[in-house]
Amino acid sequence: MGYTIAICGKGGTGKTTVAALIINWLRTNKKGSVLAVDADPNSNLANYLGITQKESLADIVESMAKNSNIVPSNMSKDHYIEYRVQLGLNEENGFDLLSMGQPEGPGCYCYVNNVLRNIMQKLIKNYDFVVIDNEAGLEHLSRRTTRAADCLLLVSDNSVAGIRSAKRILDLARDIGIKFKGSKLIVNRATNGCINLKDKINSIGIELLGCIAEDKSLLDLSIEDRPLSNLDKDAIIIEGINKIAKHLLNK
Repeated sequence: MGYTIAICGKGGTGKTTVAALIINWLRTNKKGSVLAVDADPNSNLANYLGITQKESLADIVESMAKNSNIVPSNMSKDHYIEYRVQLGLNEENGFDLLSMGQPEGPGCYCYVNNVLRNIMQKLIKNYDFVVIDNEAGLEHLSRRTTRAADCLLLVSDNSVAGIRSAKRILDLARDIGIKFKGSKLIVNRATNGCINLKDKINSIGIELLGCIAEDKSLLDLSIEDRPLSNLDKDAIIIEGINKIAKHLLNK
């Protein structure tokens, strides 16, 4: 069973950046097979990883809705979706990518979420690590896109409001019965080792995994539309994620 890291946070905190950096760390350090899951309908993880996204779950479901005859007569709809997902997996150097995509029409989110959960239960067994980049905010948790994880990794910006939002996400995950073995917090774009936030973090009872300092080189990559793998190995953000990943995985 793969070690599953579910990454959550409010919009703008940099959760997709953190997800991509952890995936790249696992790949670079050859820690084992990795499944990257873009569970955010506004899919960006492929871009951050420097690859072209193939067919998403939403694409598959939409194609079936438009053409009901596409499913072979000797195959159930669920088995056909699994077959298409296997074909649509991005098989890259050191990781595979599965994308939820952007569903269309009323009720589509629920169906695609169900498909994603069912497929994930089967795929997880084939990988050493699973990194899930969840949708920003709380809605994905209320839809239970993520049902279980070894670590619920909360990403906040360098603000008290961001820490409060991370606590609300953690509380909701507990309230609706999402199973996770542990929860940890990353403060992104931090200043002075997020000293100004430590009292607040301690008061709400979230374990601080680490702080990632602001890094101008990350902004430069974004402007030039280049993937995070192009960051210099001595970049400030790489130094931060190295410490965080080693502590998170204890490997």
